[in-house]
Amino acid sequence: MQLTQFSDIGLRLLMYLANERREAPAITLAEVSSQFNIPRNHLAKVAAKLAKHGWIAAMRGRSGGLRLAMAPSHINMGQVLRVLEGHTEVIDCDKLKCRLKTGCELRTLLANAYAAFFNVLDQVTLADVTDGQAAKEIVMMQKSFMQIYLDSSIVQPLH
Repeated sequence: MQLTQFSDIGLRLLMYLANERREAPAITLAEVSSQFNIPRNHLAKVAAKLAKHGWIAAMRGRSGGLRLAMAPSHINMGQVLRVLEGHTEVIDCDKLKCRLKTGCELRTLLANAYAAFFNVLDQVTLADVTDGQAAKEIVMMQKSFMQIYLDSSIVQPLH
């Protein structure tokens, strides 16, 4: 099973936000778009879906941006992925009008594999996947972005 690009972006966004510092400004779509080389419009759609389900908070305005709406330990990866993926079957025998549908065991086998996949993810929180090396990489990405941002926004004195 391969995740959709939409889900991939959603998971990356959550991981990136999980490592924000509360005293820092909210993280902007532009920052995440730049860090992961994701089109901003696509990222905005993903962020809107995550916000609609209460996992992130989106603030508008000059000091706006994105933050997690709850602690990473309260965000269940299975629930998130079910919402982002949006479909419930690996194969849709009805849509394909498969002539083998009535006697085929493959559909049941794939449904069981799909359920097992989510059963594993149901045991994992965002905090579990953002500890360790991933957290260190994200912190380095954030520091690098902030340094570039600060360097580019320094106003030169007028003479």
